[in-house]
Amino acid sequence: MVEYEYLVLSFGRDTQRGDIRRRLTEHAEYGRWELERSVVYVGGRTRTWLRRRIIRPRHAGITHG
Repeated sequence: MVEYEYLVLSFGRDTQRGDIRRRLTEHAEYGRWELERSVVYVGGRTRTWLRRRIIRPRHAGITHG
């Protein structure tokens, strides 16, 4: 089963769309986050949910004997 971790970002109504786009792009490029959803509320506040896969290391089948 695929597991994700989430990051929620909130932006005020005075934040320019270009600034929001730049922040989301940085998270995607450098942190491997992907956009889960984005909501613009009445009043202009924007909230975005980002997610990325949790990669768990596999345990090698090492036997001692």
